Amino acid sequence: MSGHLPVMLREVLDTLAPRDSATYLDATFGGGGYSAAILDSAPHCTLFAMDRDPDAIARGAGLVARYAPRLHLIEGRFGDMLEHLAARGVTALDGVVMDLGVSSFQLDQAERGFSFRADGPLDMRMEKSGPSAADLVNTLPEAELADILFRLGEERFARRIARAIVARRAEQPFATTGDLAALVRSKVPRDPSGIDGATRSFQALRLAVNDELGEVERGLDAAARLLAPGGRLVVVAFHSLEDRIAKRFMAEATGRAGGASRHDPGALTQRAAPRFRLVTPRALRPADDETSDNPRARSARLRAMERLEEAA
Repeated sequence: MSGHLPVMLREVLDTLAPRDSATYLDATFGGGGYSAAILDSAPHCTLFAMDRDPDAIARGAGLVARYAPRLHLIEGRFGDMLEHLAARGVTALDGVVMDLGVSSFQLDQAERGFSFRADGPLDMRMEKSGPSAADLVNTLPEAELADILFRLGEERFARRIARAIVARRAEQPFATTGDLAALVRSKVPRDPSGIDGATRSFQALRLAVNDELGEVERGLDAAARLLAPGGRLVVVAFHSLEDRIAKRFMAEATGRAGGASRHDPGALTQRAAPRFRLVTPRALRPADDETSDNPRARSARLRAMERLEEAA
């Protein structure tokens, strides 16, 4: 599948409920699908959209022109949204949507090195800067590699794969996605479900290269701080690690986890902690018609919460 189809778009719009004169943030601009839909559904709202991938920002130029002056693109990590928005005079939002993980554009471009479906450089960097996946597999100690594969990829054969990577790189460093995928496949049993044997390892390396789980935690906390009363945070996650973080965060923020929340959006601003309610007591799943048209949607989970009025 080429291009990008915004996953669970109907559910995102129904949950976010965009309205005129409000200000929203699409924290993961990607192909701009959510952004365009929000701007179309509320013709007098303002939308800021962020992406750490410079390619995504470049692709958005046409949408900026189409929706001028209501759409504003920001290149940067959504974990830094507080600073990026404050620099533009924005200190409160009426809604935030986050579509976590890698985009179809990134997966479909072999030269970005996110996927093993087509051979390309072993890169995986969303920002095109910093250490690449090749740097990790060619330099990290065996124990650290095994920990990444097990913790971020939930790979049962992490130690076996890490041992093989270290032995092979001593003879010849890894440079391409195809080379690494072949090595990993040779060390894991065939999965009866048909999942490629390299899938978990590639997921783990991508998450590590981009610190994606840490970024999710920072982004959720920042979004909660920015929400105005009545504002909603809508999160679409595609695998269990991200969804677990969102679920736990919202449970704590809405008081369902028991005890004081470590994600207290008011703690650092010396004001009364805002209160939230769950909009989705259970995660929403994509409809059957969407999963048949877009297989990427099958694993999606949508969770949302709303900020209530400030406590007296």
